[in-house]
Amino acid sequence: MSEIAESQAVDEGASPLGIRRLAYADLPGVLSIERRAFGTPWSMAMFVLELSKSSGVCLAAHAGDELRGYLVCSRYADMWHLMNVAVDPECRREGVATALIKHLLGEIGGTDTLMLEVRGSNEGAIEMYRGLGFEPVGHRRRYYQDNGEDALVMELELGRPG
Repeated sequence: MSEIAESQAVDEGASPLGIRRLAYADLPGVLSIERRAFGTPWSMAMFVLELSKSSGVCLAAHAGDELRGYLVCSRYADMWHLMNVAVDPECRREGVATALIKHLLGEIGGTDTLMLEVRGSNEGAIEMYRGLGFEPVGHRRRYYQDNGEDALVMELELGRPG
């Protein structure tokens, strides 16, 4: 199975966006994006733990040698949990997160469920997830530690087209 998927970024003349498995060597770039993208970023140890799990899928989006974004997805029984999706703030609205998630869907397939939590105030992400076929299924009260914001829980049944 090929670990590379090529897609063209929305911006005309942009370098092709490649998707591959995230590697330990990517972690300095991942942490740089993580710290710029989130008020309460994951630690290096959290990423190392997720990369060490054989049942998970961790992907990197890159243009040439430049890391543009990444995702971390873990498997729990008959459910996948999309735990972290981040895009370099300078590369947002270029289709990076959508490309990562579509590649993930191609890898995990099957008839299971893919679930995630997203800040209720993150309208852009919610719109993107809806466009990929995710549906709201609940809330987690005071889920985010930095400000106590609720999370919207969304799911995608993998046997259904998105």
